[in-house]
Amino acid sequence: MQKVILSLFIAFVLHNSLLAQDSSLLKMLNDSLEANKKPDIVTGTFKATQIINLPTVESPAKRSLQFIIMHRFGKLNEGGYELFGLDNATIRFGLDYGITDRLAIGIGRSSLDKVYDGSLKYKLIQQKEGGLPFSVSLYELITYFTQRYSDKPYLTDKYRTSYTSQFLIASKITRCLSLELSPSWTHYNMVGTPDDKNDVFAVSAGGRMKITKRMSINAEYNYLLPNQVVSTNVYNSLSLGLDIETGGHVFQLVFSNSQGMIGPWYLSKTTGRWGSGDIYFGFNISRSFNWKK
Repeated sequence: MQKVILSLFIAFVLHNSLLAQDSSLLKMLNDSLEANKKPDIVTGTFKATQIINLPTVESPAKRSLQFIIMHRFGKLNEGGYELFGLDNATIRFGLDYGITDRLAIGIGRSSLDKVYDGSLKYKLIQQKEGGLPFSVSLYELITYFTQRYSDKPYLTDKYRTSYTSQFLIASKITRCLSLELSPSWTHYNMVGTPDDKNDVFAVSAGGRMKITKRMSINAEYNYLLPNQVVSTNVYNSLSLGLDIETGGHVFQLVFSNSQGMIGPWYLSKTTGRWGSGDIYFGFNISRSFNWKK
C-alpha cells in the first residue's frame, strides 16, 4: 500500500513539473511571437472614398470596382416655384477600380460644364496599431470640360484642361472619430483674366463622427488661399453630411454651398454662400463590386 501511495505521489510531482515546463515554454513562445508581431494596419478610417466632396484616403481594394453617383439639386433659396431647388439637378457618375490594395484609378463624368475626369490614388503610408498614427494618400486628378460656347472659339482642348494634386493625410483617432487634412494644388491652363492665378492652392480639412453602428456625421471645409481668383466672387466650400452604411452601399445625405463635386470646382469655383441660402442639397451613393474569389 505504501508503495502505491509513493508511486502516485511521484507521478503527481512529475505531472505538475511537466505542466509547469509546458506553461513556461508556452509563455516564452507567446512572448517571442508578441515581440516579433508586426503592427496591424488600421482599416475603416472612412466608410467612403469621399468625405463629401473631398476624397478620403480610402480606395477600392484589389480587383474591386466602385460605382458612385454624386447628385446635387438646386439652391434651397430658389423658393417654392423651383420646389426649393428640387426641380434642378447636377450629377456626376464615377467608376473607381483597385489595381492593387494601394493603387486605384478612376474615371467620371459631371453634368456641370460637361466635365470628364480621370484620377489616380496611391496609398503612400498606412496607419498602424501601435505604429504610425496616420495614413497618407496621393490623389491626382485631371479634368476636361466640353461645354460649348459659340462666343469663345479660342477654347481649344489645351485650354479646357486642368490638373489637381492633393495629399490626403488622415488619422483614425478613435473607433468613432476620424480626421483628415489635405493641402492641394490646382493648375488651370486658362483663367478668366490675367489677374487670376493659373496655379491655385487650397487647404482642406474634414472628419467623420460615428453616431451608430451604421451612421456617421461628416463635415469638410475647403479654404482657398486669398488673392488667387479675383475676377469672380468665390467663397470657401463648407459641406455637411450624414453617412448611412447599408451593406455594400454607402448612402450620404449632403448639404453644401458648392455645386461642383470635383477638385477644381469645389476648391476654387464655389460661388454660393451659406448666409445667403445658396445651399445645395443632394446625396452621394456608392456601390462596390468585388471580383476576388
